[in-house]
Amino acid sequence: MFTPKVLIARVKAVLRRGFEKGQMESEVDPAVIVIDGLEINKGRHEVRIGSEQLHLTMTEFGILSLLAGKPGWVFSRQQIIDSVRGYDFLITPRAIDVQIFGLRKKMGEAGRMIETVRGVGYRFRTDA
Repeated sequence: MFTPKVLIARVKAVLRRGFEKGQMESEVDPAVIVIDGLEINKGRHEVRIGSEQLHLTMTEFGILSLLAGKPGWVFSRQQIIDSVRGYDFLITPRAIDVQIFGLRKKMGEAGRMIETVRGVGYRFRTDA
């Protein structure tokens, strides 16, 4: 049983998610992203920095693909969860911080391209 206020909030959230998803799907989603020596091949599920191949988990790969696909755009933790794992996946937003930490560590010096936007989330920058 929901109160009318909670029901309205839930409906707005579902509509907002549908709008954001539709907006993201309508834009071109390249199969290969190349930025500053970082190459992400979505079709092959491979990431290379220079000639070195990185071995990433599915979640790390999804996060990196999302951020690198829209450099400069800031994504909240919840947006990252929704994009990488789906709306029904129960995970705390702080778990994304742990994934980002591991991703940066695996990327080495290139990990600086993932920037924390305090109080908001994360973005991919190319001037690292």
